[in-house]
Amino acid sequence: MNRKLLEEFSKVAINVGVNVKKGQKLVISSPVEAYDFVRILVKDAYEKGAEEVIVKYNDDEVSKLSLQNADVEVLSVVKDYRKAEIEYFIEKGACTLHVISEKPGLYNGLDPQKLAKVFGSIGKEMQKYAYYSMNNIGQWSIVAYPNAEWAKKVFPDLEEKEAVSKLWDAIFYTSRISEENSIDAWKKHNENIKKYSSKMNEYNFKSLHFKNSLGTDIEIGLVKDHIWEGGSSVASINGQEFNPNIPTEEVFTMPNRLNVNGVVYSSKPLDYHGTIIDKFKLIFKDGKVVESFAEVGNEFLDNLLNSDEGSRHIGEIALISHNSPISNLNILFINTLFDENASCHMALGKCYPTNIKGGVNMSDEELLEKGGNSISINHVDFMFGTEDMEIIGIKENGEKVQVFKSGNFVI
Repeated sequence: MNRKLLEEFSKVAINVGVNVKKGQKLVISSPVEAYDFVRILVKDAYEKGAEEVIVKYNDDEVSKLSLQNADVEVLSVVKDYRKAEIEYFIEKGACTLHVISEKPGLYNGLDPQKLAKVFGSIGKEMQKYAYYSMNNIGQWSIVAYPNAEWAKKVFPDLEEKEAVSKLWDAIFYTSRISEENSIDAWKKHNENIKKYSSKMNEYNFKSLHFKNSLGTDIEIGLVKDHIWEGGSSVASINGQEFNPNIPTEEVFTMPNRLNVNGVVYSSKPLDYHGTIIDKFKLIFKDGKVVESFAEVGNEFLDNLLNSDEGSRHIGEIALISHNSPISNLNILFINTLFDENASCHMALGKCYPTNIKGGVNMSDEELLEKGGNSISINHVDFMFGTEDMEIIGIKENGEKVQVFKSGNFVI
């Protein structure tokens, strides 16, 4: 791993990702393995003017031991001190940087019903706190840090050290990290993404029709007054521009949860709460998944769909050209942050209120009335894009416009 690139990565995370404002608190959540990176992040955040940097470490192996041994009733409760801490961060207007280093399939072999109950209960309890980020009230961002288990899953034919080094190279490349001008590169990249979101907003399509050789043939209606977004966002509490995902390639909007019809086939595996779901199809009727099957992890897919009523409906549809840095690497990251940005994807569960005019000021009931999926604890992205994806946009007057051809934007 190149130390100069790691330091440049930190600068991008602090200045482009969360873009911490002078005098603002920053909360960094991170796996214990990434302590060296975190120390650089803390240094850069203070140099940018952060009032205070609070680091919250986690350990996936400890979490696995707890899931194996502790009672489900104990694990399913978010403790009062944890809620008070989150409320304190929100009250103080803190921004949050998530350093992720997931281990694909870590929880495979654990009781699926126990996992479903634990994660489902926690998800319900954390809903009011998710509002802060899903409405872009404060800045938040996600960056990745490799670990040996993840690297060996991505590069199984390489020795561990070489696999980790190659995964670092891939993370730096897709995150647009170089020894010079990484921040300028992100500025240009955000401008390019916004060109596509602006074009999609100008067309104001009523629906999109997706087809590919995997068998996907699905029409997805869009809510009235929908907004296509992509690249950077703006925090409402302080006007700071920030990038929620590093890397990112998507433009996305809000589908009508009751107007999705057809069949969609996954194009990449989904790592869902440490379990793998792969080679699955979903059949939608009037917006709802009425039939599903996964060759790998079918029980976990059922648990996801049965989490609540909203988990059988989608809350996001995102478009990504096949000809993009992540896709062109032809690497299966088995990590949603990367794989979702290599492929068109949709999300089962909750919508982003920012994807409809006036949405951030709407209640869940008002969003629901507009057609948004505001009634789920989940927001789980899965990938269905391919190099031969065709997308036709359909306007209110019935006019059809080719949006994607052979997997890429043509508008």
